[in-house]
Amino acid sequence: MNASTSPAVANTAGTVDRADRITRIREAAYRIRRNALDMGEVQGQGYIGQALGVADVLAVVYTDQLRYRPEDPHWPDRDRFLLSIGHYAIALYAALAEAGIIPGEELETYGSDESRLPMSGMASYTPGMEISGGSLGHGLTVATGMALGLRHQGNAARVFNLLSDGELDEGSTWEAALACAHHGLDNVTAMVDVNALQADGPTAGVLRTEPVTDKWRAFGWHALRVDGNDIPALVDAFDELRAHRGSPSVLICDTRIGRGVPLLETREKAHFMRVEEHEWQLARTQLEEGLTR
Repeated sequence: MNASTSPAVANTAGTVDRADRITRIREAAYRIRRNALDMGEVQGQGYIGQALGVADVLAVVYTDQLRYRPEDPHWPDRDRFLLSIGHYAIALYAALAEAGIIPGEELETYGSDESRLPMSGMASYTPGMEISGGSLGHGLTVATGMALGLRHQGNAARVFNLLSDGELDEGSTWEAALACAHHGLDNVTAMVDVNALQADGPTAGVLRTEPVTDKWRAFGWHALRVDGNDIPALVDAFDELRAHRGSPSVLICDTRIGRGVPLLETREKAHFMRVEEHEWQLARTQLEEGLTR
């Protein structure tokens, strides 16, 4: 691809057959999951369940929606992808490797000394990482400011923000939601990963946030809710959000921790997961078996 004339992904909706889009996304989602497992094995533990759960969302974003140039992460006209939930960095690194923004072989350094891929996302270390996440509740605030800045510059780039259902506990998230809607920032798309689990336990038991979709709509957002592990549904939803004008959009994605690896889908302690040495190859085998079903 000639980067001087087109980005790596240029909103393929309408230019590529839908079936081909979905096939390409499924293949990317598999590789994101496989790479996340390989990275997890480096440390023997980590946020593996979240990476497997959100892989389909990231595959749609980086394969089908986001405009970027892999060799130029600071391209001014790129769409911005903001990861609020810094501990999901393992998933984003896999997506960045899939996108060609970081070398695939670099994933082997995940979480190691002097690596550009720390266990929590840091913008100062990693190409393609727009913000440092981890202290939850900041991502949508930064997205709002970025989107306003892009509007003032006359830049048509879009801002995507991935946040978690646990992050909806933070008041700053809702302050940003109000501001974003007040300014009519239709260049913002938020994605909420609803996996029903956070560090302190089941999300519903920590702080009840449902009905999530109604709340976002009440705050002035165009809101859709889908199965976040259903790629065709995700594609249709993102296409609808892209066409929407006049207000920011949010996609609430119900995902399953450990998706694609039954061994990990049923793990009781799944927020930060310890995987035994003999289990990694079994996890990869189950992932491959799922690809053929």
